[in-house]
Amino acid sequence: MNTFFCSDHAREVGEDIIGSATNYQTYILVECPQPWTYNAFNSKWVPSNLQKLVEEVSRAKLPVRFLLIANDFSHKVDYTTLLIYQKQEGLSSGFQKHEFKLPHIEQVAAVVKQCLWGKMPDAETETNITRDILVCTHGSHDQCCARYGNPFYFHAAANIADLALDNVRIWKSSHLGGHRFAPTAIDFPNGRYYGFLDQESFRSILTRTGDIQCLNKVYRGWGIIPNPLQILEKELMLCHGWNWFNYKVAGKIIQQSLDNNTILAELTFEEPCGSLSTYQAQLIKDQTKTLKLKSSCNSKEDSVIVKYVVDRVGIVCKKVATYST
Repeated sequence: MNTFFCSDHAREVGEDIIGSATNYQTYILVECPQPWTYNAFNSKWVPSNLQKLVEEVSRAKLPVRFLLIANDFSHKVDYTTLLIYQKQEGLSSGFQKHEFKLPHIEQVAAVVKQCLWGKMPDAETETNITRDILVCTHGSHDQCCARYGNPFYFHAAANIADLALDNVRIWKSSHLGGHRFAPTAIDFPNGRYYGFLDQESFRSILTRTGDIQCLNKVYRGWGIIPNPLQILEKELMLCHGWNWFNYKVAGKIIQQSLDNNTILAELTFEEPCGSLSTYQAQLIKDQTKTLKLKSSCNSKEDSVIVKYVVDRVGIVCKKVATYST
């Protein structure tokens, strides 16, 4: 019996989880009852037309992530919820949501195809839901997601109910990536990734209150900016506090050394008042945090996990909002 748990090991060696959020232009979340197989879209409730579409998108290497989602009612409802989150261009606070309630899961593929062609169907569902939080519970993909994801989901759902947050939905999700950080979650529409979560830090994330330094250990990064920049975004977030979550951000890599040891990064953010700031930072490979470890419970080989640290940061441009009277 395999007694190696990648999440336990990552905690033991003290892996820093920042910079591990993945970047996609579009997330397609399809409600589908469990159980799910190792490759979720091969599960028995997934129709062949949807399986085929997922394969086509994968072959075309489109920046699209398909995930199965479910909650405690998914096997009882007589419709399928389809959520499509699309990244906003330029300065952005995350993703734009399109929600559909479809009579049959067989209809998902046709709606998704239209969306990927830029022809959003008219049949969108109006809803008061402003946040969808996905918790990976995909135990058939990695045992840590069952061991830590399932109990976390159960208590998180109770936490949301206790806080009477009627605008927040929580979902069980298929493989999000980074199972060695279980329990892992994505918070939409902003698209921020979290790992090593506990209920106390989750409560702060839900309410955006308390000591923001709690995110230091559980924040994986923001899925709208390139991975190395996620460390700079975290530094700025911890400086600005919870107000940062109301800012719009854009980031880019300006220069990268051939050996990837140094990166010049730029991050621009806009405050709600309209003030605009641009920071540049030198990111360097952090030899003390770069690790060699098994990235999942089933890994046969160790992987080198490269980490960066902010070496120098400076403001290059600041434009303060002005108001005419």
